Amino acid sequence: MDISTIIGLVGCFGMVALGIITGGTGLLTFWDLPSFLIVVLGSYFGIFTFSSLSTSLGVFGTMKLTFQVPNFNEKGIITKLMAMSEKARREGLLALEEELEDLDDEFIKKGLRLVVDGTDAEVIRTLMETELSQMQERHAGKISVVNMWGTLAPGLGMLGTVIGLIGMLRNLEDKSALGPNMAVALITTLYGSIMANLIMIPLSGKLKSADAAESKVREMSIEGVLSIQAGDNPRILGMKLLSYLNPGDRKTVEAEIIKD
Repeated sequence: MDISTIIGLVGCFGMVALGIITGGTGLLTFWDLPSFLIVVLGSYFGIFTFSSLSTSLGVFGTMKLTFQVPNFNEKGIITKLMAMSEKARREGLLALEEELEDLDDEFIKKGLRLVVDGTDAEVIRTLMETELSQMQERHAGKISVVNMWGTLAPGLGMLGTVIGLIGMLRNLEDKSALGPNMAVALITTLYGSIMANLIMIPLSGKLKSADAAESKVREMSIEGVLSIQAGDNPRILGMKLLSYLNPGDRKTVEAEIIKD
């Protein structure tokens, strides 16, 4: 569970609620069903026009990923690749075949399978980078739906404001209609701003960060596979792979897996 996402959402909504309460206004004052229908549900159905049915229906599953701490097991990958590099130098590349079934990472397994089969290095790089780019494209498609929801919500909020103002102006003589129409006019804008700035934009940013982290791990894996094929010294291989980690993680992992 990614506690930072929970802290962020609870903190944002908490501060808004606290501001409302300390301002002397009750929270129920800001509940308006027509505004909810226009902004939240209206913008949600808008993403169906933007994207495919499966991607639109899966947007909640995409957003759910922000509540999970991504674990790409960089240390395990580096350790495994160094061990396989050592074995390849000692026994030859064909000796890696018996190790492949124990690999949990399908991306690395496919790359090493190509190495064992004697595939040219440039072909291996091209195939693995193609798979990486396809992963990034899939992620970008899902993230774009979250972004679009955040873009549509304020627009629907403005639309609700116009609807409320039109209703108010058409019924100026009916004082009982002024309040409800004004509520729709103002609260829809509030709902749109909340949807975009408190939920969708932060969540899409976290999804982009996770995509960048996974992409970096895959780039590291490509480098490791090609280094094994080139017969690099395991220690040199380890130093190459460690360069993909941030300085803090690099020192910790280096102390554990690269010995004198």
